[in-house]
Amino acid sequence: MSAQASALPSSLVLVGAGKMGGAMLEGWLAVGMPGSALTVVDPRPSDEMAHLCAARGIALNPTTVKPPAVLVFAIKPQMLDDAAPAINAWLSPETLIVSVLAGKTIGNLLDKLPNARAVVRAMPNLPASIGRGATGAAANGHVSTAQKATADALLRAVGIVEWLPSEDLIDAVTAVSGSGPAYVFHLVECLAEAGAAAGLPADLAARLARATVTGAGELLLQSDLSPATLRQNVTSPGGTTAAALEVLMADPGGLKALMREAVAAAKRRAEELAG
Repeated sequence: MSAQASALPSSLVLVGAGKMGGAMLEGWLAVGMPGSALTVVDPRPSDEMAHLCAARGIALNPTTVKPPAVLVFAIKPQMLDDAAPAINAWLSPETLIVSVLAGKTIGNLLDKLPNARAVVRAMPNLPASIGRGATGAAANGHVSTAQKATADALLRAVGIVEWLPSEDLIDAVTAVSGSGPAYVFHLVECLAEAGAAAGLPADLAARLARATVTGAGELLLQSDLSPATLRQNVTSPGGTTAAALEVLMADPGGLKALMREAVAAAKRRAEELAG
């Protein structure tokens, strides 16, 4: 048994089985968590989720819920107030809460769930849906070493996990990796549009842009070299790439300044949503 599998909990309740909750559930099953240890609570589960639960022996919306070792919150943040009273009744002092609710702090959760003690707040991102997520996580002082290992195993089932020294950094994580996939998708849009403006048929430009960004990402994943070194390896002095990078790396006005501004704007908005 792997170290990750050995850290998985004996019982887990997943509250919210939408895209992120469903992705995590499939990840837990893939790393060896038995369906019998899982309970899904979702007032409107998709047909696919209902079929998955039936096929894997996962309890779906039972009439009673016993206090689990772990309760994972993956509902929409605005649903917390309505859901909290029922969920609070399911908790024991030993239950670990793992929350992926955007904008809801550990303090928010403890206020709404007076039976809660140990809380991990996590910010995964969309690539978790294909097992390639990047998650930042922070634990409060009631989370034991064993509970942190359990949370790590659950989150690592859908990608990498970075533990933060303070919950205060979650908003910055949200701005970088949480929102980051949208920045990359927009890069593909812009690259395709630029290719069309340069004379390529629009559909061809779109295919080339998509393949270029996904291929570069895979190269980055498989290489031990830094992004800066990989960039330099592609750039011949006086060549076409160098000409383009003169524009992208202009100071001021280049991509670095624009990205700093974008991440700062996302971080400010995350702070506003957290109150």
